Amino acid sequence: MPQLVPTTCRAARALLDWPQSRLASAAGVGISTVKGFESGNKAPMRNNIVAMMCALEEAGVEFIPENGRGAGVRLRKPSTNNQV
Repeated sequence: MPQLVPTTCRAARALLDWPQSRLASAAGVGISTVKGFESGNKAPMRNNIVAMMCALEEAGVEFIPENGRGAGVRLRKPSTNNQV
């Protein structure tokens, strides 16, 4: 299972065009938690990391696990099964 690390967190926010404040709000964590985590200056509690990752996934980010070439992120492809 992929883990959220500072670089993938920043990349995920960039894909969504989210400022740190939006991630903090969506995850229900403080802005200082996001800033400290992304800068590498603070290791948040595990539940805060999980909350940030869940918020990003709910917004459409997919975390790509390490496969020897580095972990990454991408946006989920929109569903084409729009039934009326």
